[in-house]
Amino acid sequence: MPAVRGDGMRGLAVFISDIRNCKSKEAEIKRINKELANIRSKFKGDRTLDGYQKKKYVCKLLFIFLLGHDIDFGHMEAVNLLSSNKYSEKQIGYLFISVLVNTNSELIKLIIQSIKNDLQSRNPIHVNLALQCIANIGSKEMAEAFGNEIPKLLVSGDTMDVVKQSAALCLLRLFRTSQEIIPGGEWTSRIIHLLNDQHMGVVTAATSLIDALVKKNPDEYKGCVSLAVSRLSRIVTASYTDLQDYTYYFVPAPWLSVKLLRLLQNYTPPAEDPGVRGRLNECLDTILNKAQEPPKSKKVQHSNAKNAVLFEAISLIIHNDSEANLLVRACNQLGQFLSNRETNLRYLALESMCHLATSEFSHEAVKKHQEVVILSMKMEKDVSVRQQAVDLLYAMCDKTNAEEIVQEMLNYLETADYSIREEMVLKVAILAEKYATDYTWYVDVILNLIRIAGDYVSEEVWYRVIQIVINRDEVQGYAAKTVFEALQAPACHENMVKVGGYILGEFGNLIAGDHRSSPSVQFQLLHSKYHLCSPMTRALLLSTYIKFVNLFPEIRTQVQDVFKQHSNLRSADAELQQRASEYLQLSIIASPDVLATVLEEMPAFPERESSILAVLKKKKPGRVPENEIKEGKSPTPATNHNNDVNNSTSTVSGDLLGLSTPPTSQPGSGNTGVLLDVLGDIYGKSNSATQNNMYNPKKFVCKNNGVLFENDLIQIGVKSEFRQNLGRLGLFYGNKTSLPLQNFVPTLLWNDEQASKMSIQIKPVEPTLEAGAQIQQMLNAECIDDYTDAPSMAISFTHNNVSQKINLKLPLTINKFFEPTDMNGESFFARWKNLAGGNQQRSQKIFKASTPMDLQAARTKIMGFGMQLLDGIDPNPDNFVCAGIIHMRTQQVGCLLRLEPNKNAQMYRLTVRSSKESVSVEICDLLADQF
Repeated sequence: MPAVRGDGMRGLAVFISDIRNCKSKEAEIKRINKELANIRSKFKGDRTLDGYQKKKYVCKLLFIFLLGHDIDFGHMEAVNLLSSNKYSEKQIGYLFISVLVNTNSELIKLIIQSIKNDLQSRNPIHVNLALQCIANIGSKEMAEAFGNEIPKLLVSGDTMDVVKQSAALCLLRLFRTSQEIIPGGEWTSRIIHLLNDQHMGVVTAATSLIDALVKKNPDEYKGCVSLAVSRLSRIVTASYTDLQDYTYYFVPAPWLSVKLLRLLQNYTPPAEDPGVRGRLNECLDTILNKAQEPPKSKKVQHSNAKNAVLFEAISLIIHNDSEANLLVRACNQLGQFLSNRETNLRYLALESMCHLATSEFSHEAVKKHQEVVILSMKMEKDVSVRQQAVDLLYAMCDKTNAEEIVQEMLNYLETADYSIREEMVLKVAILAEKYATDYTWYVDVILNLIRIAGDYVSEEVWYRVIQIVINRDEVQGYAAKTVFEALQAPACHENMVKVGGYILGEFGNLIAGDHRSSPSVQFQLLHSKYHLCSPMTRALLLSTYIKFVNLFPEIRTQVQDVFKQHSNLRSADAELQQRASEYLQLSIIASPDVLATVLEEMPAFPERESSILAVLKKKKPGRVPENEIKEGKSPTPATNHNNDVNNSTSTVSGDLLGLSTPPTSQPGSGNTGVLLDVLGDIYGKSNSATQNNMYNPKKFVCKNNGVLFENDLIQIGVKSEFRQNLGRLGLFYGNKTSLPLQNFVPTLLWNDEQASKMSIQIKPVEPTLEAGAQIQQMLNAECIDDYTDAPSMAISFTHNNVSQKINLKLPLTINKFFEPTDMNGESFFARWKNLAGGNQQRSQKIFKASTPMDLQAARTKIMGFGMQLLDGIDPNPDNFVCAGIIHMRTQQVGCLLRLEPNKNAQMYRLTVRSSKESVSVEICDLLADQF
């Protein structure tokens, strides 16, 4: 509401004072009704009302509406105020319309005409009022009425800066309502060049608009990258006196810097031109340098502005994931924040380091802060910071520090907050399985988990330890002994009883030779827990008892006595009653041979993906950093012992995709089909973390699993496997918002000519993706002939009534159909010489390394490319030599590769030879792009 000064609108001031002085709700309503009656009579009976009086009465109606009362008159008087030349009267008219006029109102035509008149006015104040009203209403009618005029205002050379600024924000509001209003063609260049405007306010508003336009059509607005980098460079290198009007507590234009850094995160890589990329890296380097400088002010506003730019720059560095030096420096800078007194800074530092931990360039740098992160997990006062520390420990864990991190997490579990215990249990179980070099350690960890936090151990965790023990002979005796000792504790969790019952029922005979764990002792120990357990656990124990009858005939009578107990044969639980009666009869009438056949040891579980990751992602969508489960396989419970495991696991996903690893796949071949967590960070990003657009199809040339695309709304992950000329992709769509994604339709962009090269079959998905949910889509591909361009997919959906469309390349490059081929040096060079007959059989590239040369990183990329890396073949130990066969339906093409690094010149020479020129060229181009 406008301020009431002096005698201005005295009646309004008196009315507001009367309302505030009302002693009851009834008195307030009475006073309001009296005023409404007075205003109505004035509007109807007094035709001599001037603009001031109309303004005063319209203000009273606005105040009454804001108190929660319906207003059904006064609209026409408000519209009449729009034609006034006085700013205060026009302002109140626009305010009333913005708040109270429905878009379906009959007055909308009059309102639109008045707004058009003001947009054509020479008075910039009137133009701004009109633009603000359009933006406040923001309806489709407004978009249709003014969609042509506002862009003209925005790019016109005659428009004042303050109007351009409002026009950009108004156009952004209308674009979110109706994306068709933005013209293309020459308008694209004119809008992009607003980034060069001399007025910083115009540039700030235009950056917000361009960011939204880029998200819809990144290719069309790609020209904004160089201008954004140029503008960012000028801001970063400027002193606070150069941009005095836009300096906030000694930080030049911090909010514009943040917007530009976010804009650049829409592209991967943000700049293809080496000059632009170099300038951007200089900007990021300068921002990191300034973060090290002593603060120019002790006020919190200075540090907030400075850190806002710093964290956005770090987000861009992480998004690029290509500059090793910047990534390590960013990690070191974040490490300093881990000990900062500000809780928010510590939280944001831990969150950003989670992303850095997944980069091959900065993973080791993150590990250097392990001790500080462990202290954060234990000592932080804020539970959200402790949770973030747990996430970072999970992300930084590898084979070198797994045992230490797992032990620290186990120690903390005893005093951890209840809200994070279940998630910690899942993470400890995943890490223990992934990095277990000795499965006795894995068994110890899981049993400790059950002992420390048994209530938070989900079924999937204890299923998994049973599956691993059954599939590995070397750990069965140790597991039986360990679980037997654990069951002797006076207070034993029911999950421990389940694990103990299952393992002793299968492998109790392995420890029965010791009198301390004789068959009778095992049976009595388990049965001492029987009456304290739930019906489901009792049913499992009954199955263990009948197994004992087969393993230990000497305690048959003891077991039969338990089956005969009234509490079992007459149990109210039908499952217990049925098991007791059937097992009793089986133990009586079955011969030893029949009993041994029926109750034989559980067979090995079929190898499939672990379900623990699926449970973790379901609990916290997107929270899990990318991780592989050890061996990439998880058994699905088989049919034997009892039905408890089978029936329960049918209600959860045994694995996310069901892709099995090809038996012939070799470590590092790139075709291992292991499971990754394909969602990124969904929850927890509201704490000033950056919502990014992430799309880099090139990184999938040398990997099969990971996040393919990510923005504020959706995350798309991929998991794939290939065998000869066949490929299978699982696409995972994760909704990152609190609203459902409607009309969700993925469409394959693949014409008839392309279809002659590759056959693709895609399964449809449900049209609605619920809030926070994840769905998967299967795609089968067959390579028919060699091709150069990978297939694309268009994904369209509606979010909050706004249409969205995403175009992306699928990770189906020709190298995915490689079969690694092993050969000795003599065979390799003989074949190499045979393929040297003509240029049509080879392709060669000499190129400069885009990052500091790292032969170990190069080795990792080449191994992921899909060919067989032949060590010791080349006389120069630094050279990489590979061989492979590309499988197609019509033919098989042998391919040889040689990569020669020149460390002094920081150059690579890549040579590819094959029996087909097009294959040589494509393989050479694909691999060269990785360096």
